[in-house]
Amino acid sequence: MEIFRDTNFDFLGKKWPFIITSLVLFVASIISLIVKGGPRYGIDFRGGAVVDVQFKGTAPIDKIRSEISERIPGEITVQSMGAEGDRVLIGTEQRSSEELAQARQTIIATLTEAFGQPGDKLEFNNAGAQAIADRIRDPLVRKGAGLSEPDLQALVQNMVRFRDSQRSGLLTDFQELSSVPGVTPAVIQTLNEEAYLAPFQVKSVEIVGPKVGSELRTQAILATLYALGGMLVYIAFRFEWIYGVAAVLAVFHDTIITIGFFSFFDREISLTVIAALLTLVGYSMNDTIVIFDRIRENLKILRKEKLETLVNLSVNQMLSRTVLTNGLTFVSVLALFLFGGEVLNNFAFALVVGMIIGTYSTVFIASPIVVFWQNYAEKRKRPGRSPASSPAQTPVKSRTGR
Repeated sequence: MEIFRDTNFDFLGKKWPFIITSLVLFVASIISLIVKGGPRYGIDFRGGAVVDVQFKGTAPIDKIRSEISERIPGEITVQSMGAEGDRVLIGTEQRSSEELAQARQTIIATLTEAFGQPGDKLEFNNAGAQAIADRIRDPLVRKGAGLSEPDLQALVQNMVRFRDSQRSGLLTDFQELSSVPGVTPAVIQTLNEEAYLAPFQVKSVEIVGPKVGSELRTQAILATLYALGGMLVYIAFRFEWIYGVAAVLAVFHDTIITIGFFSFFDREISLTVIAALLTLVGYSMNDTIVIFDRIRENLKILRKEKLETLVNLSVNQMLSRTVLTNGLTFVSVLALFLFGGEVLNNFAFALVVGMIIGTYSTVFIASPIVVFWQNYAEKRKRPGRSPASSPAQTPVKSRTGR
């Protein structure tokens, strides 16, 4: 399928506005990162505790933040998740392992105090099976409805399983347990007397120590550099070394500017963002290789044409492919950015920015680098050779037999 046929756009003739724009964005990104002391790393990299909490209805973000900030010093993040805003991620900044463990307990205790009931009743929605069993064992005996220990443990396990699987961890009335095998009116009465139902449940707690966060940050940087190095070797082998250098410089340009946009908008760099950056590296490199491969094929056929002409011809020939693949991918990523929710927002933001930068960098950054170098190499050869004996262009060597 072709959208464009026999186009003849002078892409390289329009390269300078894009090159200048890229230089401005690149320098601005570096300056922003220096001024702000580097990227703003998420808890994945700097260490901290993350508590995932499900609420019954829309979570009161402001109240959660103010209540926890009063009890835990330092930076506190509260992010809304889900289309209905009924789920939040609560995070603390880097601390020692002991402080992180204490912060976890403080967050849970604060939520219980802010949204629970005063008194000594057991909070059922966040209680484990053993805590529930210990709480209702003696009251059931006093009511004459005592159970043997195996039967009591089985009953409690059934109630917890029903709560977590059938009610997503949030009961609103103990009568909802009446369909659970073994739950009698005496059990429900005991639960009403000994426990209560908070409007939230802690889904998970993750703790990342400062040392682990530092190691993850180092590994993320190395993973990106290894990817760029491997691609440089591959392209240098498949084409020529200058093509590999041009492609890697273009991808490095894409990555720095994308990180710069995270710095401009004060967004966090997390593990999911690193995954997006590595995806961007592969995506942009693939686009560059496709164009370079067409340039190589045209060099074999049109040996006497100027390299600028061949590059423009190659880009025009691949224009339909670029618009179809990049355009459809961009629409999908944009939809993910707009409607994917808070958790995927930074991931999608990196892809949206990176795809825009990466699409034009192949044409206006990587290709001009190759043209500039080839022209420079030709000028260096001319003083020692007669003009008549100098070929118009040096064909790109193919080490794959193509």
